[in-house]
Amino acid sequence: MSAFQLEIPVDQYSLDNGLRVVLSPDTSAPVILVGVYYHVGMRLEPRGRTGFAHLFEHLMFQGSEHLAKMELVQRVQQNGGTLNGSTRLDFTNYFEVLPKHTLDLVLWMEADRMRGPVISDAELDNQRDVVKNEIRVNVLNQPYGGFPWIDMAERAYSNWHNAHNGYGDMVDLDAATLEDARRFFETYYSPSNAVLVVVGDFDPVAARAVVSQYFEGIPATPPPEAPDVSEPDWHEERRFTKDDPLATQPAIAISYQTPKRNDLEYFAMGLIDQALLQGDDSMLHQELVNHRGITGSIGGGINFLGNMFNAQDPLLWTASMIYDEKFEVDAVLDAFDDALEPLRKKPLDTATFERTVTKARSAFYDLLTSTVYPGFGRADLLASFALIDGDAARINAIDQQFSAITPKLVQTVARNYLRPDGRTVLSINPTSESVALDDGNAKS
Repeated sequence: MSAFQLEIPVDQYSLDNGLRVVLSPDTSAPVILVGVYYHVGMRLEPRGRTGFAHLFEHLMFQGSEHLAKMELVQRVQQNGGTLNGSTRLDFTNYFEVLPKHTLDLVLWMEADRMRGPVISDAELDNQRDVVKNEIRVNVLNQPYGGFPWIDMAERAYSNWHNAHNGYGDMVDLDAATLEDARRFFETYYSPSNAVLVVVGDFDPVAARAVVSQYFEGIPATPPPEAPDVSEPDWHEERRFTKDDPLATQPAIAISYQTPKRNDLEYFAMGLIDQALLQGDDSMLHQELVNHRGITGSIGGGINFLGNMFNAQDPLLWTASMIYDEKFEVDAVLDAFDDALEPLRKKPLDTATFERTVTKARSAFYDLLTSTVYPGFGRADLLASFALIDGDAARINAIDQQFSAITPKLVQTVARNYLRPDGRTVLSINPTSESVALDDGNAKS
């Protein structure tokens, strides 16, 4: 199957201080997106500082040398723009979407923030409380609050970096000091550990000059040593149950390991995800929702906090659902296995395979053209490829990767990876006991 040749402009280079820069002009709208991605996320943070990458994301909005607390936010909004930041598995990002004439301003503001935030004990305490309250609201005091993204990772993975709750641990957050914050910034927020990406309506020559003007003089420290995040292969099924006093129905998540990120088999796994899980035409939806009525919906995919392109391995392919309480766990798993078996037993027929490839390519283009933040989808993929693979231009090779997959390879990957003895199963058991939801130091 031939594929359209994607040709997104990619101008990538590095400054003397190690900052990687990716410029990608797009004149379809008079806006620009500027993003800075630091190569530290939930699983790359140091031991004893669980949730610190997330905490530091908040701290980076508290002001810098020439910008008062929240002034960056105010200037963006006053210029008709929007902004956000997030902490993912392998990076923390900050980005702004603004009218094209503000490129100089936003690059200056991000450079000022990269030079160093202004953090006091009072600001640390304030943002620590903000993060802790976020954990209470979003996880501890919500039905299925950590399900499955925190709950599954803690059980499926063996390596602490992958298994710990990177969203935040109350004990570790309480133990963090101002010196810890300064050391974290010096270690991870160096230009040599970051990617600056600019997408939108701008002149590349002029942008290069402004980037050099504001970022070239920022001193760099050597990038931190990458931790070992490797995982052993699974050779037996593991089952866990978690009681949830807030849940009203049982739930289940089933996870399998994925192939290595850049292997052709990994892209075959992406097609498997589309065939089995994505959309009402998927095999699992047809079997579990339409045919057996076990659940009203089933979801999941590769990478709990993003997509299959913006995280390094190891990763999990996970399917999860809340289901009707009249079904036992074993019955749900039997139905799940019945839906998987045709994919493991023989190659997909031509029509189904071609539809699956089309769905995968369409999902990739949907990421590219995300409209919530104009330009963000492209910027996120460019920055992720630059950080993880060292080459932002990989964005133009994804179509060929999917087109190189055969139905036979899909079957082989399904047989090798979607094995009953190679999965982790987590069941949520709704309970009616009256329990204290949070004593301030609980773990999800």
